[in-house]
Amino acid sequence: MRTLSAVEQRGIEPVPENQRNGSPLQLFWVWFAANISILGLPLGATLVAIQGLDIWQALVVAVIGAAGSFAVVGVISTAGRRGGAPSMTLSRAVFGPRGNAGPTFVSLLSRLGWETVNTTTGAFVLLSLFSLLFGSSADSKTVPLLALAAIAIFEICTLLVSGLGHAAILVIQKWATWIFGALNIVVAVALIATVDWSAVTAIPGGSFGAVLVGIGTMAAGTGIGWANAGADMARYQKTSAKTAHLVAASAAGAGIPLVILIGLGALLSAGDKALATAGDPVAAIRDLLPSWMAVPYLIAAFGGLLLSNHLSVYSAGLTTLTLGVRIPRVWAVAVDVVVTFLGSIYFMLIADSFYGPFISFISLLAIPITAWLAVFLADMLKRRWYDADALLDMGRGGRYWYTGGIEWRAAGSWLAATVCGYVLLAAGQSGIAWIVAFAVGAAGYLALGGARGELRAPALADAEQTRG
Repeated sequence: MRTLSAVEQRGIEPVPENQRNGSPLQLFWVWFAANISILGLPLGATLVAIQGLDIWQALVVAVIGAAGSFAVVGVISTAGRRGGAPSMTLSRAVFGPRGNAGPTFVSLLSRLGWETVNTTTGAFVLLSLFSLLFGSSADSKTVPLLALAAIAIFEICTLLVSGLGHAAILVIQKWATWIFGALNIVVAVALIATVDWSAVTAIPGGSFGAVLVGIGTMAAGTGIGWANAGADMARYQKTSAKTAHLVAASAAGAGIPLVILIGLGALLSAGDKALATAGDPVAAIRDLLPSWMAVPYLIAAFGGLLLSNHLSVYSAGLTTLTLGVRIPRVWAVAVDVVVTFLGSIYFMLIADSFYGPFISFISLLAIPITAWLAVFLADMLKRRWYDADALLDMGRGGRYWYTGGIEWRAAGSWLAATVCGYVLLAAGQSGIAWIVAFAVGAAGYLALGGARGELRAPALADAEQTRG
């Protein structure tokens, strides 16, 4: 009980090696729980209804785009194991304390955006539950006070867990996975019973370009969106944890639920494309189920969204601190919750649609995040050690100050890759925009002489060679 009730006091400062006792299996539970959200269903529905893929192509896209992108999250976890600090704090070593401000701000926008999506969807779930239990309307605009109450309930539940911090998240994610995972299996079986199998087999296959777009959309909506948080939970991993185990735990932990949910969303959309464009996907999915399944479904949906959201809010708090905001971690979490509360009010009470802006949002932010990922991974090719004191040194003369606080090779490569990606996105080439952004970022950084390597701490050199 002390683990669940103790508030984590550490902010972004690196975790001392003698306090790192985590195992890769913990990351498996963390990422599994964070990805049993119903948001995977409408994502899968877009592959058939919008991208024009058949079910087999949709499954391939889910494996490559979702599980594959979370393998990259596992690679970033290796940096957390090496440096004992959050992803965007470690990024200071690559970009410099000032040069890191741009990628960190984009990372914070991404986290806040996902939290707004989770909170809005979670509030829709509660409105649906209220309508069943009390006979109230499920339309947020006709019951604004009830909608505000639903948002507040979801945010309070989020704050209770993310405010406590790392240890509480590990325990809750593990046990909640079994509870809400079981509920999701029951719901999935009921949904499979509604699938129009003749429509599924009649779907023509999409083009290779459509498959690329699908992979990009799935990666942006899953692993790429979490890549800049990969080290946040892994900073407590034992320094003896092997890279292969970290990658496998992340890819399998997130990939298993995501492939199932995305595939199920694709199956459901084969007979009825309304799910892909529903303003309220919660109600759209509920309408597919028999009446007796409504309450179990809504409970499972609420739990899955909450498990994803409190992890995202925890990461956003660390990212806020990395920007230089000098407040305790728990207060940074509270600030992020307030921002997403306001965003959810807009989507529930003012905006006319929800998932259109959602897809646009993940597509736009995926470009600079992919560019950051490219530079950071290229830097990891040679860097095996991070100076804990220098990561917190924002002043002149520090190891990572570089030129005016900016590592121009890294920052320049990131900017060039982001611009190239957006140019292609504007030209309608979304399928290759993220690929080009990654290639330009990594190649540019290496060509300019980046990734020259960080001097290793003597005690770590031998251990790193054996772990890989």
